[in-house]
Amino acid sequence: MTTDTTPHVLDNPARAALTGPHAHFAEQRGRVLRYPVDVTPWLALPDEPDSDDWADAATLAGPGNDVPLLGFQGQVPDGWEVTFQIEGVQFVDDGLAAAPDPEAVPLGPADVPEMLDLVARTQPGPFLPRTIELGPYLGIRRNGALVAMAGERLHPPGWTEISAVCTDPAARGEGLATRLILAVAHGIRERGETPFLHTGAGNTHAIRLYESLGFRLRRTTAFGAARAPQRLPEGRTAVPVA
Repeated sequence: MTTDTTPHVLDNPARAALTGPHAHFAEQRGRVLRYPVDVTPWLALPDEPDSDDWADAATLAGPGNDVPLLGFQGQVPDGWEVTFQIEGVQFVDDGLAAAPDPEAVPLGPADVPEMLDLVARTQPGPFLPRTIELGPYLGIRRNGALVAMAGERLHPPGWTEISAVCTDPAARGEGLATRLILAVAHGIRERGETPFLHTGAGNTHAIRLYESLGFRLRRTTAFGAARAPQRLPEGRTAVPVA
């Protein structure tokens, strides 16, 4: 009996996205890629980074800057410092009752200030001024005010991540997050792709919700960040931030 050890596209989803459907966002140095820092913070290392890859990551990030890493669970090299790490989980669609929602409205660039304000008050995870460029976002408004939203982030081939799911505290308990997740999932499926998402392993409320909706745990993962050395390797110059 043989065991298939071929990496899955979701094992390193930021890299799969930046070498696939999101290649037009990619900033690259050697084998290391990242999104523009005002789009989303993730930097994508190769599956088994070597010393040159870490040097390229430091060059992209700039000396002394933090590098957000999704799914990396190895050891950082000498000179680097782990500044943040929590266990995470990755869920995939396993029978969602995806459907459009009559109250959900598309959100666009003009809505970004309100979206950033909602994110600041609810802390669903990274959402930056240009994150909306990664994919469609839907929102629900009450009396003109944005009270809930969800949208798309990472886009590995054949898959799309649902992200930035959040609800104003005053509107919680109405099932708005559930409705928006299913509406965003419907749009993903309409393109012939499969929804997936991430959350912290300790976020038991969200995990219960996702499982009740029809998501299945695919794997454990990690969310972390490491600080680049204060000095770049000899002969390297930091890449300017666009």
